Amino acid sequence: MSDENAIIARAYKKQLRGWLSYAFASEVFAVVSLTLFLPICLEQFARDNGYLLPDKTERCSVQQQNAGIPGEEHRCVTKVAWFWVDTASFTLYVYSISVALQALTVISTGGIADHPPHRKSLLFTFAAMGSIASMLFLVLPSSSPVWYLAAVLAAIANVSFGASIVAMNAYLPGLARESFEVVEARRAMLAEMDSSANPRPSGSNSDDTEDDAAPLLAGEHPNPESPTSARGAYDTALSLATSRLSSLGVALGYSAGILLLLLTLVPVTLLKGTTFSLRLAIGASGIWWALFSLPAFLWLPSGHTESTGQKWSFMKEVGAAWVKLGTMLRWREIKKLKNTFIYLAAWFLLSDGFTTITSTAILFAKTTLFMPASSLILIGVLTPSAGILGSFTAPIIQRRLKVSNLTVVVTLVILASLLPIYGCLGFIPAFRDGNVKFGGLTTPGEMFVLAVYFGGLYGAFQGYARAFYAELVPPGEEARWFALFSITDKSSSFLGPLIVGLIADATGNIRYAFFFLVGMIWAAVPILLLVNVPQGKLDAKAYSET
Repeated sequence: MSDENAIIARAYKKQLRGWLSYAFASEVFAVVSLTLFLPICLEQFARDNGYLLPDKTERCSVQQQNAGIPGEEHRCVTKVAWFWVDTASFTLYVYSISVALQALTVISTGGIADHPPHRKSLLFTFAAMGSIASMLFLVLPSSSPVWYLAAVLAAIANVSFGASIVAMNAYLPGLARESFEVVEARRAMLAEMDSSANPRPSGSNSDDTEDDAAPLLAGEHPNPESPTSARGAYDTALSLATSRLSSLGVALGYSAGILLLLLTLVPVTLLKGTTFSLRLAIGASGIWWALFSLPAFLWLPSGHTESTGQKWSFMKEVGAAWVKLGTMLRWREIKKLKNTFIYLAAWFLLSDGFTTITSTAILFAKTTLFMPASSLILIGVLTPSAGILGSFTAPIIQRRLKVSNLTVVVTLVILASLLPIYGCLGFIPAFRDGNVKFGGLTTPGEMFVLAVYFGGLYGAFQGYARAFYAELVPPGEEARWFALFSITDKSSSFLGPLIVGLIADATGNIRYAFFFLVGMIWAAVPILLLVNVPQGKLDAKAYSET
């Protein structure tokens, strides 16, 4: 038995290393490209092919914008089809469209990850597509007559990243259940259930009355939701293991992103933030993504193909995925998993709010505060560095305060909302007119402070948002429900950039978007507070057993 346990332990460690390896590989694209260089690079592509308002006859230039002279006459616009759009809005529109396409892709392919043999192939097919699209930025200059293909490459990379993460997340609940502490807690729970189902005689004084009072179902003795029972200990261990592994994955990914950001800081600084240097950074993230996906490809299990007598068909699975989505969203299904869907409603707003804050802040720093590319890279380093610290310290604080995952998530959301509120202070005349030298997000120095603040919160939030949802997912159907988690994320995340882009185009001042972001984040708080976690866990378990 000990040899068998050793084999199982080695297999688990190998699978865990594979999962963490893909987090280390893929999160680089999110940290380096998706969050930082893609927004800057797309804006620069549009600027290199744009014109200054109001005449639209003089070409835009980095030097003119970095002069820091305010006024609409210095806005840079580029022509897309028949419309003139602000160069910052161009980036937001591209991101919005790519996220909408990502949602459709996740819906179509998310169900395939429910089958272990296809989960791995799905993961690495999209990893290959995304990394190659990123690397192609190396051969597409902004001076090319087909410069707008940069938007297509960005969309392919973003879609591929999101779809691969769905397959990656599907591994998380199983990894948590097979961790050492959870396995031990499960053994204790089963032993308690067995003893309650087959109680030993208590001695010569035992009588029939005592036997009649014993519970008929093992799960009813003792109270399975009591924190002092073995069942309660198992639930606690599973919750902590899920959040620990999720946070570890986030921290490793952030570490990889920071390392590559530091490496790209050299060429971007030496080349003074040219479009080529930005393309170089995006291409490097694609190379990293591809290279470090190889260990994950070797270590993650392929699963086994069940013999059903039916030939597997990709198109059939895509069609079935849409049917499953329709089934999952039926009212009777929503009633069965009420708390799961309440959380998804809050996630719909939060995922969009957090990601839009990130992209808006970078574009704000470039187009309003006129910060150079080297400074933006430094912000890009500070944010995930703080994210690592946040992802590690949040579980420690949680254990000391003995609060639930829900309490942690709500606290992080409220604290994150203070950032756009702070940005709104920039409309106060004292800050806006420069009478006060610091405050209201009107100076580059503030961006560095807020990068650390928001990064710490976002790092913790990413880990806890995923771990909290894992508690409400029906066991055995993780891929299916994590696909819905991602669909909810992507079906909302195109709205934020779209609305921010429209606000920037309509007002000529991206700062107005901060009001919208405050409202979006605060709208999620009362929804989060409606989630009944213990009942949600019971409902999820009952759902999987029906």
